[in-house]
Amino acid sequence: MTDMEDSGNLKDPGNIAEMENTANIQELVFHPGRGRGLTNLGWLQSRHSFSFGGYYSPDRMGFGSLRVLNDDRVIEGAGFDTHPHQNMEIVSIPLAGALEHQDSAGNRGIIQAGDVQIMSAGTGIMHSEYNHSAEEPVHFLQIWILPEELDIKPRYEQSTYRLPDRGLLPLVGPNANSAVRINQQAYFSIGVIPEQSDLSYSLHSETNGLYVFLLEGSIQAGKRILKERDAVGIGGSPEAPVSFHGLTPESRLLLIEVPPARNQ
Repeated sequence: MTDMEDSGNLKDPGNIAEMENTANIQELVFHPGRGRGLTNLGWLQSRHSFSFGGYYSPDRMGFGSLRVLNDDRVIEGAGFDTHPHQNMEIVSIPLAGALEHQDSAGNRGIIQAGDVQIMSAGTGIMHSEYNHSAEEPVHFLQIWILPEELDIKPRYEQSTYRLPDRGLLPLVGPNANSAVRINQQAYFSIGVIPEQSDLSYSLHSETNGLYVFLLEGSIQAGKRILKERDAVGIGGSPEAPVSFHGLTPESRLLLIEVPPARNQ
């Protein structure tokens, strides 16, 4: 984004808390949806889960390698002019409307609900993002992950997925098992939990953390009740799956598993 520099100029991104080698599930952070930061520029309304642009909170500097989670709404015909990024993994997930991407590597794509997009900025890239429609607003999540390997060749990828009626669908990961590939040991899954149904997720590493962002409905995550746009950060181990329980007819959630942040 034009109002924030990339990883080289970020403040301390906030490492995941030290975790003991135990099977116990730990709640590391709780971020109520109503407590997110706000940017309102008229053409853009954005809610920030972590410090970004003009919003700063020392308690919200990131969750491990997860540095930015912006809930963006852009009016028809508007968008982010061409601006630079470097050494950042940028994932966009539209929730409604259509988003148009162009970059200095010659990539151009249009994504809408049911699509996921990733740009590995690597050594440096210029790009723009616009609402593709002149009639309807676009609503999307923009998520930044600190990379595993610095100064790679920039790359772009997008893919279409079908949300399951229930259960989890891998969206982003470091290998070909997900819809798009990321330069980090990070895993995104999107899922649906019907009312009075259960869902579980196993971490890939005991040093990773899981950021649970509720898109719709209400669920129970451990001892915590989450409502729309609430989030909780969880630690544990691969031997102890994290369990969720649906409390409304249909709840939708985004799971972001990330390793601790390294100094960039």
